[in-house]
Amino acid sequence: MDSIRESWIMILKAKGHRVTKPLRIVVNILADSNFILNPTQVFQQAKEVYPQIGLVTVYRLMEKLEHAGLIERVHMPDGCQSFFQTREGHQHLLICQQCGKAEYFKGEDLNLFFQEIGRENGYLIQDHWLQLFGLCDLCIPSDL
Repeated sequence: MDSIRESWIMILKAKGHRVTKPLRIVVNILADSNFILNPTQVFQQAKEVYPQIGLVTVYRLMEKLEHAGLIERVHMPDGCQSFFQTREGHQHLLICQQCGKAEYFKGEDLNLFFQEIGRENGYLIQDHWLQLFGLCDLCIPSDL
């Protein structure tokens, strides 16, 4: 995980961002997480390590990470905005609605499907974004 953290820091430095203790803490939280996190959850975790951090600071730092392409916005069915690490290549998210665990799956072969939908409806599809919601293996009830 340290290599991910350090590569994020290098990217942020290259984009002209000053690397502060709060930034490093937020980077550590998001780079290490296998769960989607909203700013309040990141704030609560950051506060455990650095009690002086403010919620506004966390929002601002997460915005920097998003603009740097290191995290991406996840639109939840309840309307809440959460974030997850960005991965290289075109991938889609599987998200557990109970615990928030998230992981990417490859979806390159879906491009043809989406292009066909576009043609059928008179659109030229230029991009797509797919998030699947369900229960992870740990949250599926044993009686199912």
